[in-house]
Amino acid sequence: MKKFLAGSAIALTMMTAPLSAQDMQFGTDDDMAYAKLLWDVMESARLVGDHAIMSSPYDGTPPHGKMLETFYSSATVDGHTGTLIVKRNYGPEGVEADQILADPGKHLGAITVMFQREDGYDADNQNWFWVKYLKDGSLDKNPKGMALAGRVAKGADKGCIACHSNEDDYIFTTDAIGAMMMK
Repeated sequence: MKKFLAGSAIALTMMTAPLSAQDMQFGTDDDMAYAKLLWDVMESARLVGDHAIMSSPYDGTPPHGKMLETFYSSATVDGHTGTLIVKRNYGPEGVEADQILADPGKHLGAITVMFQREDGYDADNQNWFWVKYLKDGSLDKNPKGMALAGRVAKGADKGCIACHSNEDDYIFTTDAIGAMMMK
């Protein structure tokens, strides 16, 4: 009986022990630091922040927002240059493009970003780094309090990777990578 209880206690401890950084797919200190570097690069390029360039908002789809603006570019973060996709997510229901153009900060809900990192980052998912920022540049969090940065929801049935992995290049709206290669 003593051996059983000791074994049960070890098993229980293992089941309830917090995940180590290697076990976490997203929201690690490294993910949050990288997301900060990425935000700074996007802000310098005027893709986010108070002086962000504007385009023509278009009708969005869940989970991103009722109206969206999407920018396709490349960026260099921490010495690596990769494809960058920045999606500004606007709401609420019923908001129209002219209202967003007149006061984008009032209607901006979040900024969702895909950045293609160096080979080996996440080969299973074409090395995409996923991040969801609030409009002030802070990281959004899931209901469990994990920062939405890194390999967001890798291995899950729902979330960034699960949804986008249905596309060959993980991009729904265009062949952005092919178009950038032709430049």
